[in-house]
Amino acid sequence: MSLTEQINDDIKTAMKAREKDKLAALRDIKAKLLLEATSGGDGSVSEEVENKIVMKLYKQRMDTYDLYIKEGREDLAVDEKFQAEVIGAYMPKMMSEDEVRAIVKSKLSEMGAAGPQDMGKVMGPIMGQLNGKADGKLISSLVKEELGNL
Repeated sequence: MSLTEQINDDIKTAMKAREKDKLAALRDIKAKLLLEATSGGDGSVSEEVENKIVMKLYKQRMDTYDLYIKEGREDLAVDEKFQAEVIGAYMPKMMSEDEVRAIVKSKLSEMGAAGPQDMGKVMGPIMGQLNGKADGKLISSLVKEELGNL
């Protein structure tokens, strides 16, 4: 079952259960997937693009949640956190920090990185390899840490 079909089924279930907050998050995912499908040529969306859309929506919700908490708006933050959790259920499984660290170490030795000055040289290939499998902030911090240890 594709992500779009799963979202449609979950929208029906949420409508029957009258879960307005969950329904809003699901409809947002569906809208972004439909927008992507109609902007392309054949009307379909690849699994990789679906994952990118879901991850982007999740990150947007979490950024908004952090902003609301910082501004002291807990009432709005609760809604954003709930929607982020709903969207998070559709995200691909992310790699653990240890798995990312192992890949970063092997890539750094493979590329012959000598220190922090090689950050720009190594980030592109590492991000390309781990795109959609790990958080970019985590990757960046691990690369900085490992380059500092060289």
